[in-house]
Amino acid sequence: MEDRKAQIARQFIEAIPHCKALGMTLTEIGNGIAEISMPYDTRFVGDPVTGVIHGGAVSALMDTCGGAAVMSHPKSPAGTATIDLRIDYMRAATPGQTIRARATCHHITRSVAFVRAVAMDEDEARPVATATGSFTVEQPRGESA
Repeated sequence: MEDRKAQIARQFIEAIPHCKALGMTLTEIGNGIAEISMPYDTRFVGDPVTGVIHGGAVSALMDTCGGAAVMSHPKSPAGTATIDLRIDYMRAATPGQTIRARATCHHITRSVAFVRAVAMDEDEARPVATATGSFTVEQPRGESA
């Protein structure tokens, strides 16, 4: 059974309108790790000739997954927001395939969380993209950093 932080992160992610619009599904959450999948959808194609999904959709997937990883980290007291996100696109995602992002919150301080993420399609030997990011660590009301 999910712990309380994971449940809150799941409810938050599932309530975000852009996650619903992109068809994102949270498939794993807990202890600073999150995995979210996004099915292929022609509405998000960036190149009509090849059918490749736009990098912005991949970016949104990786950003959301990073935030979920932070929210589920045992040392994260509350919500989060993205400070910085660097994405390296390694190759185009294969048209027709689901893209899955997996993020790990590998270090957290009182005010900043650090995340690494990878996006894959069904060819799990070759990443579509990798990311590193920093996210705010919001303190519960009444506390300061």
